[in-house]
Amino acid sequence: MRKLLRAYKVEIKPTHKQIEKINQSIGVCRWLYNHYLFTNSQLYSQYKEGFIDKKESFISANDFDKYINNKVKCLEKYSWINNCGSKARKKAIQNAETAYKRFFNGQCKFPRFKKKKNDDIKLYFPKNNKGDWKVDRHRIMIPTLKNVRLKEYGYIPVGAKVISGTVSKKYNRYYVSVIIDTDWTIPSGEYTEGIGIDLGVKDLAICSNKQKFKNINKTQKIRKLEKKLKNEQKRLSRKYESLKLRNKNKKGDATRQNIQKQIVKVQSIHQRLTNIRTDYINKTIYEIVKQKPRYITIEDLNVNGMMKNRHLSKAVVQQKLYEFRNKLNYKCNLFGIELRIVDRFYPSSKLCNNCGSIKSDLKLKDRIYKCHCGYVEDRDYNASLNLKDAKIYKIA
Repeated sequence: MRKLLRAYKVEIKPTHKQIEKINQSIGVCRWLYNHYLFTNSQLYSQYKEGFIDKKESFISANDFDKYINNKVKCLEKYSWINNCGSKARKKAIQNAETAYKRFFNGQCKFPRFKKKKNDDIKLYFPKNNKGDWKVDRHRIMIPTLKNVRLKEYGYIPVGAKVISGTVSKKYNRYYVSVIIDTDWTIPSGEYTEGIGIDLGVKDLAICSNKQKFKNINKTQKIRKLEKKLKNEQKRLSRKYESLKLRNKNKKGDATRQNIQKQIVKVQSIHQRLTNIRTDYINKTIYEIVKQKPRYITIEDLNVNGMMKNRHLSKAVVQQKLYEFRNKLNYKCNLFGIELRIVDRFYPSSKLCNNCGSIKSDLKLKDRIYKCHCGYVEDRDYNASLNLKDAKIYKIA
């Protein structure tokens, strides 16, 4: 038995007053995030022009929080900042500082300003008092929001020890995510032999034990939703064009309301597609991990390089390969399975599993691997066998 931090995310059903409070708090956090980035970019441009010293070209999250508390929110026109809790405000500023520093360290691009329509701001609440984050079967006690009803009863363990949590909004639906300190015991049972997994675009995963997981994006259900999404996006585009033509008309407000309704329709279809793909990945990983192999070997795919191919980029995004690897790593840690990562330049597809020779002229259209030694096998299955037998790898 060991101590383990686990995350649980579930949809909530807040009241009208709680929805108003959440929306106000999200708006405040979004404004603070954008204002912090704007302030630092202005200071940096002044430093580049030689108006200020280098030490003055950056304001930290703590200093910016003090500036907001002492000089900004005390003004009458900025009194709405008090509608949001202090911890959530400070966390939003800290997130902006982290994104800003990552840009200067060369780890990412310059952080984008948050937009209202994207709903990508989360409200952070730590556990400061005993009454905070009290979990019941049908409700949860959230700081500043009090008791909020859960849509899925019993998913979060009743009486769990919550460390912290966040409240988020996505496509007019509200969610709570909590981090719980639990005692975890690795499931008992004998380990079987290792498994090699070849991830791809044609099929999601081909395993060395002859398990095959299809590409769910080729199913009729997904294709119908994508067709519906395309039609709804066309309607939204036409509404925007109509608004431009009638911008000074009295019917402008009604048109904007119709646009907002259409945006929600498009967002709901996007969410539906995301939920189906994520659910399929979760079930696929569980099917693999529940067999309790001694190790699982996958290849370190160059997803960014694959995205540069305009013929494959959409299919690569829909497969969610990066999410698959992250969730597989998490499940392997829970079940005590060793996850091996093979270098991306390892010739898993070109290597013959029978004689060990490399077929350098193998093309992407060749789906059957044929070796001069007489070995004939499916290309992806041969790659999974090679990954299983790989001797050089890294532990995730």
